[in-house]
Amino acid sequence: MARTFVIGDMHGAIRAVKQVIERIQLQSDDTLIFLGDYVDGWSESAQLIDHLIALQEHQPCIFLKGNHDAWCESWLMGETPDPVWLANGGQETVNSYDNYTPEQKAQHLDFLNRMKYYHIDEEQRLFVHAGFTSMSGPVRERFQITLYWDRTLWEMAIAMDKHIKKDQRIYPKRLLLFKEIYIGHTPTTNYDVEIPMNACNVWNIDTGAAFYGKVSALDIDSKEFWQSDPVHSLYPGEKGRNK
Repeated sequence: MARTFVIGDMHGAIRAVKQVIERIQLQSDDTLIFLGDYVDGWSESAQLIDHLIALQEHQPCIFLKGNHDAWCESWLMGETPDPVWLANGGQETVNSYDNYTPEQKAQHLDFLNRMKYYHIDEEQRLFVHAGFTSMSGPVRERFQITLYWDRTLWEMAIAMDKHIKKDQRIYPKRLLLFKEIYIGHTPTTNYDVEIPMNACNVWNIDTGAAFYGKVSALDIDSKEFWQSDPVHSLYPGEKGRNK
């Protein structure tokens, strides 16, 4: 039976991505939904994008855009690098492109350009990098940037979890729009948790791969999950975004 996996933030850690995909024993008809932040942190951001471009040729994949991907996209379009980006893993991404030709960079730019801001499946499950603020859902979000920067959705779910029931009138209406919501963007390691977190109907799959955490993949039906080794152990001598 075909499965669907949602995969959290990766931040240039191609070794961890390959490891977690091997551990889920991927089948040809399984679908992979990537929540974004493919770049910035570890030294192989460009190489990770190469790997994902090749992966989609033989595997059903959905790629969502993260805030770090948007920064990289702007740089590949020729814009002056944002100093905040460079200080938050962007410099490592720039360095990973040292031996890339203009044609290869153009292929990566096209890949980033075509990424979705969110995905809603046939069971009304939402996949988005960060969150949304519109009471009508992401389709009515005024500024697309919100979809890969917002943290209020997760903060609300954390605050409400176990303190309010879904049938109560004060239950957040944003959460009622979807059966389940899958996000990345805010590392679970911020809460001293090393595995995917669930609050209300929101699942957070960012398990801190940019720092001392891991890359995680979760089966959206069974809720079973798999993880890479701690990413820093796969990149000895590097610091990722632990600066």
